[in-house]
Amino acid sequence: MSARANHGSAGTMSDLAEIRDEYEFLDADDRYRLLIDLGRALEPMPDALKTDATLVRGCSASVWVYPTKGDNDGLHFLADSNAAITKGIIALVLKTVQDRTPAEILATDIEGELAPFDLRNQLSSNRTQGIPNMIALIRETAGRY
Repeated sequence: MSARANHGSAGTMSDLAEIRDEYEFLDADDRYRLLIDLGRALEPMPDALKTDATLVRGCSASVWVYPTKGDNDGLHFLADSNAAITKGIIALVLKTVQDRTPAEILATDIEGELAPFDLRNQLSSNRTQGIPNMIALIRETAGRY
C-alpha cells in the first residue's frame, strides 16, 4: 500500500499498483472492461474545453487534454476521448502524473509505469499510437510551468 493520498474518485482504484495487480489476473475481455471502467471514472471534461487546441494529434480516436494548475503547484489534467477503451488508457496515463508538480512529472518515467500493462500487445495499434503523443503533450506542459 502506498502512503500517497488518494486523488481518485471514491470507490475507484486510485493507485496504479492496485490497478496493475488486478489487471495481471484478468483475461483479455476483462482487461477491456477494466479499462472502460477506468475511463468512465475519469473526471468529466466540459465540452467547451474540447477544442482543436486541446486535441492530441496522431490518435485514431479523438483525445483532448487540458491542463489546469491545481493545489500545491500540482498540474491537474482534464482529459476525454470519444472511444471508451482509449479513455481508459488516458485514465492510466493520468494516474502517473495527476496533481504532481511539473518537476515530478518531468522526472516520472510514464512509459515505464505503463509497461506492465503491455498495452501495445493487448490492444490494436490504432488504439495505442496516440499514447506517446499524449505523454509528450503532458511533458511539454510540465516543461512550461
